Amino acid sequence: MPTIKILPNAHYCPHGETITAEEGTSICQALLDHGIEIEHACEMSAACTTCHVVVRSGFASLGEIDEIEEDLLDKAWGLESTSRLSCQAILAGEDVTIEIPKYTINHARENH
Repeated sequence: MPTIKILPNAHYCPHGETITAEEGTSICQALLDHGIEIEHACEMSAACTTCHVVVRSGFASLGEIDEIEEDLLDKAWGLESTSRLSCQAILAGEDVTIEIPKYTINHARENH
């Protein structure tokens, strides 16, 4: 069972966290299952960027990134070369370390 190490984030997990999840689970679902309330405004349908994470280790082990995810990530705040939408990043057998960016673009929350 892969382990997800979440680096400290003032809003979601101030001291960081380490959780486990079944292979085939999205990072977003794993976080939610463990009480880490990452934003997911589109209900994990790959239609926004609110669940954006930066994968600090284990990036290559995640499921393939498709064109829709790549296009959405172009709009994410704090985009890095190892950014993923956590709702689309499917765990394999390897452990991963992620960072939840400080900001997100959530037009619903921002009253746009």
